[in-house]
Amino acid sequence: MNFSHRLATRGDLPSLSELMAAAISELQKGFLSQDQIAASRVTMGLDTQLIDDGTYFIIEADGVLAGSGGWSRRYTLYGGDHTPGRNAALLDPTTDAARVRAMYTSPAFARRGVGRLLLSLCEAAAAAEGFQRVELAGSMSGEPLYRACGYQPIERFTDDRGGVAVPLVRMGKALRM
Repeated sequence: MNFSHRLATRGDLPSLSELMAAAISELQKGFLSQDQIAASRVTMGLDTQLIDDGTYFIIEADGVLAGSGGWSRRYTLYGGDHTPGRNAALLDPTTDAARVRAMYTSPAFARRGVGRLLLSLCEAAAAAEGFQRVELAGSMSGEPLYRACGYQPIERFTDDRGGVAVPLVRMGKALRM
């Protein structure tokens, strides 16, 4: 399948919201209970700082939104605009790991290389800014992809801000310079 990519703009927010809602609802099945899927909406979603920073990508297939994801030079590891506790402090590329954030694939394009393409774009952009490592907070449905792309678990934790404990895994990877 031929994919194209571009940076997201604020004009993309309505279609990105639809994509994220569909991905959360459909791709978490088999990994989380319905209560956990509902609770995960509190901590999942887009942090528009990524769009403003020019670090959020859109993947399209013949003009159809297939996925989105980005990276960040800011402290927050995961969460959307609505998630409490975000921290926009800048990271130091010489000592800190860049963050891979807000990775979503349309259920219609799942397991077709969208996630791998997004990760490669994020990793290349972070490396170009001098970062030597990347980290992410992966969902249970995302963990197999991240492992296949060389990410290693750092710690497992739960987030219960949505009223039900949702399992996550912090993972990292060294970037090739």
